[in-house]
Amino acid sequence: MQKEPMTEESFRKLSEELAFLKNEERARIAKVIDEARELGDLKENAEYHAAKERQGLMEARIAELTDLLSRAQTVDASKLAHERISFGSTVTLTDQESGEEFKYTIVGSVEADPQKGYISFASPMAKALLGKEEGDEVEVMLPGGKKRFDIEEVCYEPIVCSAISGSWLKG
Repeated sequence: MQKEPMTEESFRKLSEELAFLKNEERARIAKVIDEARELGDLKENAEYHAAKERQGLMEARIAELTDLLSRAQTVDASKLAHERISFGSTVTLTDQESGEEFKYTIVGSVEADPQKGYISFASPMAKALLGKEEGDEVEVMLPGGKKRFDIEEVCYEPIVCSAISGSWLKG
């Protein structure tokens, strides 16, 4: 079983979503299905079919969350050294060819949000960076081809991942 590193905040949010689905949403959808059943002919009952589809999606999400949380390994990145790039490190890179600067924070797969600079520890970029330190050079094979970067800075910055906002949870 492969462990899934994540922040304590992400673990808490996923646990809350799972509890909500099991304790509240299951009962609500079951009630909607029962009410739709009472409307008669199930073959042409759109409410019934919509509720059954939602139930299937919810049960799949419950299974996904149960698996993910069973493999979760919470990491408090604020307590790691960050002299070398590791989980939770924020890294500033310069593209050797273009001079463009990039900033990434290495997070768990469930927290990844590349548009906000949060990249999964399992991504090609993160794999190339892990274990490196300030001043090192790194070569990465990206979809656009091979790129070389200079590692300008390695530090810790608090991780504020909004990617984990289960669509089932309100607010």
